[in-house]
Amino acid sequence: MLASLSVFIVFLIGIALSIPIAISMAVGTFFPYFFLGGKGAPLDQLINFAVSGADSTPILAVPLFILGGVIMAKGGISRRLFNFFSFFIGNIPGGLPCAAVITCLFYGAISGSGPATTAAVGGMCIPFLVDLGYDRQWSAGLIAVAGGLGVIIPPSIPFVLYSLATGVSTGNLFLGGILPGILIGCAMMAYAVFYCITKGEDKEKIHAKMKELRSNGFLHLLGESWAALLCPIIVLGGIYSGFVTPTEAATISVFYAVLVSLLLYRSISIKEVWGLLTTSVATYGGLAFVLAYATAFGRVLSLTRATKAIEGFIVSNFHSRISVLTVLVVIFLILGMVMDTGPAIIILSPILLPAVKQLGVNEIHFGVVLVCCLSIGLATPPFGLDLFVAGNLADEPPMAVAKRAIPFIIAFLVALVMIVYIPAISLVLLRKP
Repeated sequence: MLASLSVFIVFLIGIALSIPIAISMAVGTFFPYFFLGGKGAPLDQLINFAVSGADSTPILAVPLFILGGVIMAKGGISRRLFNFFSFFIGNIPGGLPCAAVITCLFYGAISGSGPATTAAVGGMCIPFLVDLGYDRQWSAGLIAVAGGLGVIIPPSIPFVLYSLATGVSTGNLFLGGILPGILIGCAMMAYAVFYCITKGEDKEKIHAKMKELRSNGFLHLLGESWAALLCPIIVLGGIYSGFVTPTEAATISVFYAVLVSLLLYRSISIKEVWGLLTTSVATYGGLAFVLAYATAFGRVLSLTRATKAIEGFIVSNFHSRISVLTVLVVIFLILGMVMDTGPAIIILSPILLPAVKQLGVNEIHFGVVLVCCLSIGLATPPFGLDLFVAGNLADEPPMAVAKRAIPFIIAFLVALVMIVYIPAISLVLLRKP
């Protein structure tokens, strides 16, 4: 027990001292062997654990989806998606903010990342909404929270990480995230419509902009947007049909992004491709070390019987699926405020899943709940990354954006309650064995 506690304590001390998560994990992993009489695993075995954590074909899906999202963002895909959705709903009350939410939903099916969705959609939508008379901080708050949909709508990088950490089917996780993501988007759009009806909109500017957008007709708009609309259909259709694996689908997404952005839209040049590659490597680099050390971290916890102790504690103190989910949701929401989504999933999911499964929680449902809870953290202080991204785009302080984001977060939480306590929302689309 002392060895297992020491792993957690050393790791948490490292986090509290602002030591990078990967290094904190590594130090916690090595601590029992060097300072507690050789408990845990010998050094060569720990190194093998870390190497095996990074030496995995499924893990390649993560950097590839990141690269595809970076190329799509540079390629101006979000603008074409927004114009397409605005064409249909732009003239209804709150139609343009709703189009921004739908764009985040659809762009999330391309990028798989919350910050990438916020940056790509916000960079175009926030100035657009402000020019039409919407409040700048409110517009940034809308995009900051809606950007979190990028990690729920498949293909989702956090779902890939959950799959890697637990062995749960990536394809089923992707299916499980579709309806929850749509439900959260609908809740946010409902508030946006309510806000626009009660606070009013500049109808003259909106109608003028919509007249300009529609002046060339639907066929012209479809000709500009079809390639952007087709990307998630190709990626997800390939996975769900069984034609490709998630890793192969991620590879296809990169090639498709390059072809569309470089040859069809001509929105990037060959010279810019190298810069996009380096950006993707920089984004994935830190996460790669976390993934490697997380395997060693989990193996040491297993050897020191920490996972069994946690499992026994949960099973003995909670006696129903509802009670354990309620407590864990609160914990996840708090963790999401101070910890990045990827490391939190890698650390928590293999430790908690065995215990919650004993209480009747479905592994897919648990993964969806975990990702949804942590995605809210992207838009909540003090470290919500989407807040900083949206704040920079709007040239507003992140805390000012956070205040205007609160109603959208509440709408998100309303949908989350339904997702947590109605498992069918996450499970109804799953393929029956």
